Amino acid sequence: MATEPLRNGDVGPGALDNLALRFDGDLGDVTRARLAALDLLGALARADPPRAAEHLDDVVLVVAELAANAVQYAPGPFVLRLRRTYDGVHVSLRDSSPRPPAPRPFNPASGTGGIGWHLIHALADQVSVVPDGEGKDVHVFLPW
Repeated sequence: MATEPLRNGDVGPGALDNLALRFDGDLGDVTRARLAALDLLGALARADPPRAAEHLDDVVLVVAELAANAVQYAPGPFVLRLRRTYDGVHVSLRDSSPRPPAPRPFNPASGTGGIGWHLIHALADQVSVVPDGEGKDVHVFLPW
């Protein structure tokens, strides 16, 4: 099963408080995570529009980057959580690697990436990583 809702409800102001989706960690789960976030945030935007139009796209982009990093660097299942906060959206992703993400130099000629972690930090109000012996939680707070 690609995604498994852990808890969900109607989407509206405050309804993202307990949304969580579990993914197997397959490459296609990056797209599924992005689409799930887009669906939920689109519904939220209809009930509680973001202060700026780009905020919705920023959250979706961060979800895609976190999911891609989990699939590439922490093989195995991951859990994505989205929660509406007072002034933004809290995105957290739990993966199977306790190793914290490390920024890499961006080299467009190599085609190997290196921009995702920098992009997450540029878009977010706050980023934190909480490792433990079984994996880590990456927390990203974004404006809404």
